Amino acid sequence: MALALAEGRRVTRRFGGHVAVQEVDVAVHPGEVLGLLGANGAGKTTLLRMLLGLVPPSEGEVRLFGVAPSLAGRRRIGYMPQGLGLYEDLTPKENLMFARSVFGVAATPVRGEFPERAVGELPLGVQRRVAFRQVLQHKPQLLVLDEPTSGVDPLMRARLWQEVRAAADEGAGVLVSTHHMEEAEQCDRLLVLAEGRVVAEGDLQDILAGEQVLVVEAADWPQAMSRLEAAGFRPALVGRSLRIEASAEAEAGRVLAGLGCRLSRAPATLEERFVQLGSAHP
Repeated sequence: MALALAEGRRVTRRFGGHVAVQEVDVAVHPGEVLGLLGANGAGKTTLLRMLLGLVPPSEGEVRLFGVAPSLAGRRRIGYMPQGLGLYEDLTPKENLMFARSVFGVAATPVRGEFPERAVGELPLGVQRRVAFRQVLQHKPQLLVLDEPTSGVDPLMRARLWQEVRAAADEGAGVLVSTHHMEEAEQCDRLLVLAEGRVVAEGDLQDILAGEQVLVVEAADWPQAMSRLEAAGFRPALVGRSLRIEASAEAEAGRVLAGLGCRLSRAPATLEERFVQLGSAHP
């Protein structure tokens, strides 16, 4: 396998008495999209910032292009933080031109695809498009994207992900954090974080690991849901069926007795597996 573009070896980061990231191993290789999947507060942003050298690890080792993080290494990266990294009082064109000068990109004309207004006056979706164009224009070898589609509509999200995949197809490594399950399914590999720890890793099938859920079909599904919730279950309504953890099939059968329910098993979705992993690692 090619040399990792960014790598963390058993990295830990503490802020006072709080452990934000604990003993995480991670590596991003050319041409792949690695997704960091986790709820808010799981440690995704802290891990990204450690890999970039913006926050030093309390323990462990970080390598960027095979060496310790440095300014030279960061010039080979396209980093899009949650705050987007744009100057809100400049227009999109001015932001793009400024970034080109910083990275030494030839001063070719910037396409007029964005409004000639200050970035701070533009809708969030347009701002994210500008930020993404900015991090791509110096053709980085590694893209680091922190929740790149947060707050945008599904169409815009799909367009941004087309560009993410195109960058990987051209050989760039991509490290992207997200809590959107449909985005996670587009990644080549996933690292699932909960409370700062890795609770699962691998491709989608590795994460799903053959897990199943129990599907409850009932004519009176509101009554079935009420009984399950009263018994401590967390049923999810999908269409007119309820889905709960498969390990409690016998108990669910007792709770639903007399309602004429039909119980069967089905493969767990990524979202259901994510909830399972989070529940198992409180």
